[in-house]
Amino acid sequence: MNHLPPAPKNSGHASHWYLLVLIPVMVILHQDFWLWTRPALVFGFLPVGLAYHIGYSILASVVMWLLVKLAWPAHLEQFEEDSPVPAEVDAAR
Repeated sequence: MNHLPPAPKNSGHASHWYLLVLIPVMVILHQDFWLWTRPALVFGFLPVGLAYHIGYSILASVVMWLLVKLAWPAHLEQFEEDSPVPAEVDAAR
């Protein structure tokens, strides 16, 4: 017998191909070797490498949000919503 929930209709996500391209781009951008020898300061006090990584961290957060929002498997959430909650756990909420 198959105890797995049925697969969602849009399980392929072929329209989200750009998310697969975005991950290697983020890996390449993380290697900021072009900033290692630059003594420039941003806003007069912040080293350019540190400013770059601040921007990179913000971009990485946005990419992770996109991955969760657009590519998260919906059947995992459906299984969680369908499972019964024990009474003692429900009372603690």
